[in-house]
Amino acid sequence: MKIHIIAGLASIFLLSSCNNKEKMLDSLADYNNSKETKGYHFGDQLNLPKEVTDHAETITISFGENETSNLTVDPKFFTLGDNDVTFIIKTKSGETLNQDATINVFAKNPEQNISYAIIAEYPHDPTNFVEGFLMEGNTVYESAGLDGASKLIKYTLGSSTPAITEKQPAEIFSEGCAIVGDKIYQLTYKNKIGFVYDKNSLRKLSQFPLPNVIGEGWGLTYDGKNLVATDGSKNLYFLDVNDPSKVVRTVAVAGHTETYANINELEYHNGFIYSNVWHQPIILKINPATGEAVGKFDFTKLTKENDQGNSEHVLNGIAFKGNNMLVTGKNWSKIYEVAIQ
Repeated sequence: MKIHIIAGLASIFLLSSCNNKEKMLDSLADYNNSKETKGYHFGDQLNLPKEVTDHAETITISFGENETSNLTVDPKFFTLGDNDVTFIIKTKSGETLNQDATINVFAKNPEQNISYAIIAEYPHDPTNFVEGFLMEGNTVYESAGLDGASKLIKYTLGSSTPAITEKQPAEIFSEGCAIVGDKIYQLTYKNKIGFVYDKNSLRKLSQFPLPNVIGEGWGLTYDGKNLVATDGSKNLYFLDVNDPSKVVRTVAVAGHTETYANINELEYHNGFIYSNVWHQPIILKINPATGEAVGKFDFTKLTKENDQGNSEHVLNGIAFKGNNMLVTGKNWSKIYEVAIQ
């Protein structure tokens, strides 16, 4: 009889333990799901459900190679945008529970909707699949992509006929470009290399391997100190201009209520980085120190007028003419000059 009682108590304990485990994981999942859309801001506390805290001995958050037991959204640990984490809970009964979650961290202030007026239109070669676009003086430098058709070109604004064309080998897919002094730096899409050219002649001077952390080359600009690159993620990678294979720092981008992946073609102007978002008809104005999107341009109308029903003919070109912005896109027939209001 005594054996049966002990066995019965063990069964009750095991059942109770299983129920507690399920309740903890279910309540944590519900909490994470409810917070994923609403998101957090830096400094917020993760107020986990009582079903978790009452039965937990310790709670740890694992993120990449890092772990923390601090349930505060700390910028030393988290980045803006989506953070894929794992909650590791050691229960008072000695079990270890794991649950994956996404912690979205948003900018504290809403993006300003920036208005503009189109003040001029210029011709653009509609065969150019624009990946990099910049201007110096009255000269446009453009990196056009696609396998077998990639090239770096130089032309005068108002003329769609290149003054100089530097064609790439068939296996190269050209991406973003930036001017640094008398040189042009250019990324490639999946070739894991970048090129350096003489700005005047477009003669290729050298090449360099992309940093390992950059899976693909997308956009590129120069902030006066570092090259800044994108790879189709939420990140801005600041590269040592003297050794572009070296990442100096990484900044993630997010807005007030949404994360921004697919950060693409870039332009630095007056202390801010302007960025296309791939497959969205918008340009973000980004604080490069924090990654916060502080402003947004809506170019839906121009995109619809120029994409010709092709979803790949996206807005993807930003340059500045004084304080006016020049915008164009992949296979667009026009460049638009807009005055920011």
